[in-house]
Amino acid sequence: MTYQPPLRDMAFVLDDVLDAPARLSTLTAHADIDAGLMKQVLEEAGRFAAEVVAPLNAGGDREGCRFADGKVQTPAGFAAAYRQFCEAGWPALACATKHGGQGLPHLLNCALFEMLSAANHGWTMYPGLLHGAYACLSTHASDALKTQYLGKIVSGEWLATMCLTEAHAGSDLGLLRTRAVLQDDGSYRLSGDKIFISGGEQDMTDNIVHLVLARLPDAPTGSKGLSLFLVPKFLPDGTRNAVHCTGIEHKMGIRGSATCSMHFEQATGWLVGDEGRGLAAMFVMMNSARLHVGAQGLGIAEAAYQRALAYARERTQSRAPGRTATANAADPIVMQPAVQKLLMEQRCRIEGGRMLAYWSGLLLDLAEHDHDAGQRRLHHDRLEFITPVIKAVLTDNGFQNASLALQVFGGHGYVTETGIDQYLRDARITMIYEGSNEIQAIDFLLRKALADGGRRMTDFIAMIEQDVAQNGASDDSLATQKQQLLQLTRYLEQTTHAIAAASAGQPQLPYFIAEEMLRLTGHAAMAWLWLKAARSATRQHAADPLFYGGKRDSACYYFAFLFPEVQQLCGVVDTCLAAGAPAIPSDLTHHDAA
Repeated sequence: MTYQPPLRDMAFVLDDVLDAPARLSTLTAHADIDAGLMKQVLEEAGRFAAEVVAPLNAGGDREGCRFADGKVQTPAGFAAAYRQFCEAGWPALACATKHGGQGLPHLLNCALFEMLSAANHGWTMYPGLLHGAYACLSTHASDALKTQYLGKIVSGEWLATMCLTEAHAGSDLGLLRTRAVLQDDGSYRLSGDKIFISGGEQDMTDNIVHLVLARLPDAPTGSKGLSLFLVPKFLPDGTRNAVHCTGIEHKMGIRGSATCSMHFEQATGWLVGDEGRGLAAMFVMMNSARLHVGAQGLGIAEAAYQRALAYARERTQSRAPGRTATANAADPIVMQPAVQKLLMEQRCRIEGGRMLAYWSGLLLDLAEHDHDAGQRRLHHDRLEFITPVIKAVLTDNGFQNASLALQVFGGHGYVTETGIDQYLRDARITMIYEGSNEIQAIDFLLRKALADGGRRMTDFIAMIEQDVAQNGASDDSLATQKQQLLQLTRYLEQTTHAIAAASAGQPQLPYFIAEEMLRLTGHAAMAWLWLKAARSATRQHAADPLFYGGKRDSACYYFAFLFPEVQQLCGVVDTCLAAGAPAIPSDLTHHDAA
């Protein structure tokens, strides 16, 4: 399973669409950043992903993890690859220099994890939570905890986990039963069980830092009563803590990732942040993880597309329509319009998703380092607004792309020897973990679009419309696409207020159209970015007609074949606003109360 890092496509987004090097260089923290440095970092990251991690992908899927006597053995080569990852300094890439990091932009970290996820999703699960744990601890941990643990996480010497889920609770964190009791020395004793803990036990690092949500004895019920604790596998004095893996899950995908059940039995831990404010601290890590999962969806989509395109260029079938007869009786299937549609849909989802993901990485850098406090707040608000959209849209697209890639292979795709099925299996979990995509939609509409009276939605729309007005008039050939986008932004702003008004009397209504509103917002963001890409490609067309012409053609294809989904989504929303929440048959909702 080979992987070729799409470095030129990445550079197009960074340099031409987002003008990232110039924007980053205005920030004091990144004054030395330029396109050359970013290119160098991405080339090295791509080499590591392609040469070290990708060759372990298929083998890791076949072998999986093994569990015996409380210990987990990861697939062959995984631990050695992780040591190389740390020796090269990749965990520290976007961590602050004051904590031992390299202080490079989050935008580069986003691109790094796109490539790692494309190369080997299962392996990437292990370092995938490192930066989220770093962000959580650097923001909320005490100085003593930072001194003890932060440097080890920055270097990757110790891996981290996020221990939220319990068997009876699922996504309802308010039902968590794990308990924490304060001790005389200021530490806590935690008791309880957690499930679905990625990397809860592994053979790649000597220690594991578990970040655990638990409830204090006098805490109120519900999620507001939760606190966050750091619980290491080994305590500072070297003794084994009372936290153990009791088993690993046997899964349809990401088999190289150890998904563990964890038992805490009076395990020693320390409070992170304030008592009863655990979710506020954990959400720093969760939001980072959701952006990371979006990058997973993007990476898998790219890897599956590469395999499908290579196969379509090699596989010969009947002569394509309109092709002149030659000595050969067949053409590669890439010449067939039906296959071209399969490939172009994948390509547009990938390239649009990459622009959206990298824009979020740039927002994160601006939110941390902009000189103006008001602008930092604005960038932070925009990042919060778009995070559930990125997580849901990019993971939906990742699974859809994997399915389309398998379709290109035809019957051979359904045979496991070709390996294309692994992408489909691996991609499926991204739509579920770190908050299912249904939860992302609800969070987006109720908490991001409606809770502030539509302020962030209005800002998002104004940002797009201002950019289109300033930069969109130079290319009349894009006038139709520009009008399509502006019609959608006006619809979103008007409909957000209409939903707010209607939901006062129909509280269930927003839940039925949350997915549609999220996807409409995703289309607005991607259409805006596709217009920017098309304008840039048009300006530079003469320099490389094949490459830039392809970008322009992809933009037109997106508007012709993918953007029309907007009409169907608007139809659903309009119907619900006019008729109210749909009636659900009673035989569906009937259940035995006992």
